[in-house]
Amino acid sequence: MADPTPAELQRYIAQGLACEHVEVDGDGRHFFATIVSAEFEGASRVARHQRVYRALGDRMREQIHALSMKTLTPAEWAASAPQGGSIQPHH
Repeated sequence: MADPTPAELQRYIAQGLACEHVEVDGDGRHFFATIVSAEFEGASRVARHQRVYRALGDRMREQIHALSMKTLTPAEWAASAPQGGSIQPHH
């Protein structure tokens, strides 16, 4: 069975979990995913990871050798995002 690409893994997660943002990097064997979902509200980090594993199903056991995750709620994602825009001069 061919190793999945980061884009495929991103699609698998998005198909199984309602996400506002999914980003996956990796080399086909080891992956790092940033996943933002309202489903993570009130859930512990372990429960969030279990939810992602459920979304991946058998692929997690058969195709994915290592997956590191950052799981965030939309509010946590907004708080962690760099603030855009220019610095306004003081008048």
